[in-house]
Amino acid sequence: MASRILSHGARALTRTAAPTARAFNTSAARLDAVAAGVVPPLPARRPVGALRGGLFGFFLGSSLAAGGVYYYALQEYKASNELLTEDIYALQHTVDRLSKYLTTLEEKMEALERKKK
Repeated sequence: MASRILSHGARALTRTAAPTARAFNTSAARLDAVAAGVVPPLPARRPVGALRGGLFGFFLGSSLAAGGVYYYALQEYKASNELLTEDIYALQHTVDRLSKYLTTLEEKMEALERKKK
């Protein structure tokens, strides 16, 4: 049954789908204008359209804003990283001074205990 329907549809397509040759036609006025060297102006460009222009503007603006935010965040990260590094070095220096002070205090205490004995 399905083969009959398909074969009938195929026969109908071959009868109606006759190859047509398309001829090149032009008007006499157009031929005269081309022969005289007067070329008609090109049609006006179609505007981009609100939707496409709006989307393009949105994506362009979003990209620029994202680039600006990335640059700002990167600069802030570098500045905070440098401040943190300086604080770590200052803390390390303070700990070294405190350690030296404690060792000298311990040495003095040991010296006093030796003198008392």
